Amino acid sequence: MPGLPLAPLLLLLLLTPPPPPARAAPPGNPPRPRGLAAEPGRPDATGMGTPAGAAPGGTAAGPPEGTGAATPGSTAAAAPPKGTTARPPQGGGASTSKSTAAAPPKGAAGGTPSSPGPPERGRLKEGGPGAKAPVPRKKLVRVKVVKKKVVKKKPKAPAKDSAAPQEPQCPPLGLESLRVLDSQLRASSDKRYGLGAHRGRLNIQSGLYDGDFYDGGWCAGQEDTEQWLEVDARRLTNFTGVITQGLNSIWTYDWVTSYKVQVSNDTHTWQPCRNGTEEAVFPGNKDPETPVLNLLPSPVVARYLRINPQTWFQNGTICLRAEVLGCPLPDPNNIYAWQSQPLPTDKLDFRHHNYKEMRKLMKRVNDECPDITRVYSIGKSYLGLKMYVMEISDNPGQHEVGEPEFRYVAGMHGNEVLGRELLLNLMEYLCREFRLGNPRVVQLVTETRIHLLPSMNPDGYETAYKLGSELSGWAMGRWTYEGIDLNHNFADLNTALWDAEDNDLVPHEFPNHYIPIPEYYTFANATVAPETRAVIDWMQRYPFVLSANLHGGELVVTYPFDMTRTYWKAQELTPTADDGVFRWLATVYATSNLAMASEERRLCHYDDFTRFGNIINGANWHTVPGSMNDFSYLHTNCFEITVELSCDKFPHASELPAEWENNRESLLLYMEQVHRGIKGVVRDRDTEQGIANAIISVDGINHDIRTAFDGDYWRLLNPGEYEVTARAEGYEAATQPCRVSYENVPTPCSFHLARERRQRLRGRLPGGARLPPDLVLRLRRQRLRRLRAHRRAP
Repeated sequence: MPGLPLAPLLLLLLLTPPPPPARAAPPGNPPRPRGLAAEPGRPDATGMGTPAGAAPGGTAAGPPEGTGAATPGSTAAAAPPKGTTARPPQGGGASTSKSTAAAPPKGAAGGTPSSPGPPERGRLKEGGPGAKAPVPRKKLVRVKVVKKKVVKKKPKAPAKDSAAPQEPQCPPLGLESLRVLDSQLRASSDKRYGLGAHRGRLNIQSGLYDGDFYDGGWCAGQEDTEQWLEVDARRLTNFTGVITQGLNSIWTYDWVTSYKVQVSNDTHTWQPCRNGTEEAVFPGNKDPETPVLNLLPSPVVARYLRINPQTWFQNGTICLRAEVLGCPLPDPNNIYAWQSQPLPTDKLDFRHHNYKEMRKLMKRVNDECPDITRVYSIGKSYLGLKMYVMEISDNPGQHEVGEPEFRYVAGMHGNEVLGRELLLNLMEYLCREFRLGNPRVVQLVTETRIHLLPSMNPDGYETAYKLGSELSGWAMGRWTYEGIDLNHNFADLNTALWDAEDNDLVPHEFPNHYIPIPEYYTFANATVAPETRAVIDWMQRYPFVLSANLHGGELVVTYPFDMTRTYWKAQELTPTADDGVFRWLATVYATSNLAMASEERRLCHYDDFTRFGNIINGANWHTVPGSMNDFSYLHTNCFEITVELSCDKFPHASELPAEWENNRESLLLYMEQVHRGIKGVVRDRDTEQGIANAIISVDGINHDIRTAFDGDYWRLLNPGEYEVTARAEGYEAATQPCRVSYENVPTPCSFHLARERRQRLRGRLPGGARLPPDLVLRLRRQRLRRLRAHRRAP
């Protein structure tokens, strides 16, 4: 029985034809293992689109023995089966990993598009499948297209890597902003006290006189490579970089051209910063003013950092100003709490906003509070950037009779950016607090028409913004794109007024207010920036009462006049007729500003303004011909001061929350001063219509104002008793006493003016308009009654 089944099996084996002899595959095209390769262009059995012959983990399976392929870790990768290697997994444009995506050998089916592999001739002669010989050629064409797509995607990877260094670095320790105290700075030596370590702060400015206590940097007392400037961070800090400048001086040129950096935790043992195994030497400055940033090869954690100059300007000496970048770290071994500035409770957008981001924020605020906000443009800069203004009022777009108009202007100098960010935060704050029902904000918005211009010089700001907060220096971006300083670009009306006063022509022959713009200033070829013309048109369209111009680089409030009366003097006390009011306005902002009012207030550069309560007459500080403050006072009704907000013109974004806390109360309190003094409406006694351009004079003050187009006016005055006179062309003047109280509420002081007798006899209104018929008849009857009464009199 066991032998019977064996015979049929042997018979079947004899009848089966032998298999054809195997042919050698062309170089680089190993035979495809049977039962493993998927059909080209389709997913394999797993459905993941893995190339045929690949291992489940994504690693290409090795070819059969004898092919000579390299291992996956070597430079030459194994050539996968024909028709599947060059095709990436479906849904992706690249291979699964770098180790499995190596280029196939020359002549393989997955070769480069310029040299496709030859067809396998041995397979074309096989029966059946030989008819599909052109198919591999078509697949090769498709393979070339896929390879081209992969090549296009490869350059994108370096772009992502190049953007990585632009991520925010650690903030500055605060040498420039004075957060680092003088006691935290030491040096190996110094030339004199005025060039000590405490003066080695980025962007610090020197005094006018060489050799005083306030020079512009640190200078070593000896010229050798053992000198150093030391910064004590007072806690463990992750140091990441150093920024240096040369000496600020109008007399000498000194800067460091290279230096080393050392760190320590105890000031006894110092470790140099290394670039690999060698001590790193950092390139320094090439001029005194341009800041140069050097990032450390790798961040270093320490408490102390030293800058060790190695070479310096050949005609100078070792002098520098510096800022250190670092992130403070928590110290669990220290039981003392670190002094920290109070964080604001207002959830505002504390960051720097370029032109595009500023527009987005203003639009967002307008969308959140459409009933009380309006965004409009007053003109364009030289490069075509619009100068946007945010209006905040209970009736935006309308002038309400009896409601004063207020403005804040920031960004006159493009690199003085703190005012810009404060006004953007103020927009957010007023909008949100009004929605929350804050009674103070609600009263301010409903009783005042507020205009906020965050960027008067948008071209200059964009220049400074591209360099960043620490690298824009002291002056980059200050001027417009045309190189014009806007604070010297307004018409000089002071000289004409003072000449008329010297000749006793004021106010009878020459006005003491609304002084006309000189003709030369209006010529097309006059050196007047488009930004300046836009602001002048803005001033003439709106009856502003009070304003503030926000600057940076100092901590002081200045008031007009900004130009010295003696033209050849650089400093001279030059008060206005409203000096008392201006001093009060400046004092309001200075005393409510936390940074100015602080007992730890220190000098920013060389001027000690604390002796004067952090306020000063602008001309007594330094003369500024053609300033916006003087122009606003002499050409319009608006009283305007200048606020220098911070020692640092371009504070780091991490300092903006603290700066908002320093200035929030000041910004609100100063706006409320627009209601200080008297207000009223000057009307025609017969028609009850407002009289535009009526002159309001206060006895004892040689500066008048005028009524707006509705006849309403506002006159800023300090508390006291005043004799106020209203006069208009074609009307008889009227005078009445007005008392200003100490409360911040305006005193009503309105007038009804009667037409002059000549105008009544002619039956015409001032300006030539005829009187209404009923009024003419009434006047005639009144005249007849007076004539009859006169005849009856004895």
